[in-house]
Amino acid sequence: MLTRRDVLASSAALALQPSIGFSFIPKSAPRPLVVSSGNGYQFKNGGTETCVERAFRMITEGADVLDAVIAGVNIVELDPQDDSVGYGGLPNAEGVVQLDSCVMHGPKRWAGGVAGLEGIRTPSLVAKAVAASTDHHLLVGEGAQRFARGMGMTIEPDLNTPNSRGKWLEWKRRTDPTHYLDPTKRDGLAVALQMAEEGILDPEHVWGTINCNGMNAKGEICGVTTTSGLAFKIPGRVGDSPILGAGLYVDGEIGAAGSTGRGEANLYNLCSYLIVEELRRGKHPKDAGLEALKRVVSNTKEKRLLGPGGRPNFGLNFYVLDKQGRYAGVCMSGRSQFAVCDEKGPRLEACEPLFA
Repeated sequence: MLTRRDVLASSAALALQPSIGFSFIPKSAPRPLVVSSGNGYQFKNGGTETCVERAFRMITEGADVLDAVIAGVNIVELDPQDDSVGYGGLPNAEGVVQLDSCVMHGPKRWAGGVAGLEGIRTPSLVAKAVAASTDHHLLVGEGAQRFARGMGMTIEPDLNTPNSRGKWLEWKRRTDPTHYLDPTKRDGLAVALQMAEEGILDPEHVWGTINCNGMNAKGEICGVTTTSGLAFKIPGRVGDSPILGAGLYVDGEIGAAGSTGRGEANLYNLCSYLIVEELRRGKHPKDAGLEALKRVVSNTKEKRLLGPGGRPNFGLNFYVLDKQGRYAGVCMSGRSQFAVCDEKGPRLEACEPLFA
């Protein structure tokens, strides 16, 4: 007869034995990592570091992750050679550079954004000030500029460069000066796309942006997106970049996602939020990003937005990382690249296309 003591002793011994047919696989430990759109590896503004290099260096030196990724995108915002972001960004239809940005801080659970901001080369810093110094998330237009001035930032009368102004003048020569679309044609963007085909505009900068997300060894995640928006847009147009859940979304316990490309398509689907929720369900960053692109495809119905085979004729990219240190870049089609910096150093990697 087994006594109660015998049963307890036998159970304890069994618990110490290795389980059969089962092995415990722990989640990967967090590691310093920075992921951005491709221009985060391209521009240095006359210095020695790119966006992802600076952000990674600062993270590994102990800086706050949001400060690090903002310092990284500042390089691109200040570089006049990138005409999709900040100083020298392609202007609106009236020749005025209007900038948008959003930041999210995972550990602090706060975010800030600005839209239609004029006269300040680094809208990402204004977005951070909104998050850190107000009870609001999004400031726009003249109000955002007044806030920035009150925070001690310098306002410039014009952020155009000879490059951006020259491209705007060429666009003005080719299209309706008011840029309002004929409801029966809705082809105002066609002129910009034609200029891209002719090599006058960078095809990646018709819709231009930089997104940069980072994580430190503690698993703290932050992100920033900043842009001059759609080239030659209607004055006052705001795209996805400063909108939480669209151009950027961070959940400090899960991961981060950001976007470049056609903002309206992203806004209609709140893709960055969708991607983070897919990460929460256990998907790999690549699969989560592709799921968002599939959602965009299913919700794109207007003929003007469809190309051969009924596929969207616009570009849309997502850049994703999760708390396990996995990451991915995905794109609608083509051979787009995104930037990465980790213990292996900075590099470009190929985005996974939805349509080959």
